[in-house]
Amino acid sequence: MAATSAAPSPVVLERGFVIASALSAIALGVAALVWPGATLFTVALLFGAYLVVSGIFRLVIAFTADSLTAGVRWLVGILGALIIVAGIVALNNLAGSLVVLAYVIAFGWIFDGIASIAGGFTGRTALPRWLAVVAGLVSIIAGVVVLFLPGLAIVTFLIFGGWMLIAIGVATLFTLPPKTPKAEAAKADAAAPAAS
Repeated sequence: MAATSAAPSPVVLERGFVIASALSAIALGVAALVWPGATLFTVALLFGAYLVVSGIFRLVIAFTADSLTAGVRWLVGILGALIIVAGIVALNNLAGSLVVLAYVIAFGWIFDGIASIAGGFTGRTALPRWLAVVAGLVSIIAGVVVLFLPGLAIVTFLIFGGWMLIAIGVATLFTLPPKTPKAEAAKADAAAPAAS
């Protein structure tokens, strides 16, 4: 008769997941700081690939979505084709795609800042009105800085992101669920038949 092994405890699985997640974050943060060129190359490559895949997805929708009107299907299809072209251009000019990515972030922050300020003035915000206006101003200022200094912004994002990954990984290690006596007993019981 074959010995059956007990399933691992959920706590053991959860601890393993937390440890793997934390160590991955630390490793990625260190890699970003030690090999910034390779990290930026990878980010640029992923950005270009994302654009191509996103464009293909929109083309598929344009050709297959029966619920859309003809005008919307044309619009989605044209947008998809343009996004594919942008992705191909980005993949052929990785440094340029990083600058474009910085511009996307800059415009996102500027538009978000405008919306936050508008929400502060109209009262349509979950924050206190004054805080929405202040947050909007900070967001616009940050967007303008990124817009005019995209190279510096990219390097700053990389350094900040690397250190944040390391900090998050270390902090995650401190949130490990405690080993419980039941989990230890289950682990010992699972190992006992294998030793016999």
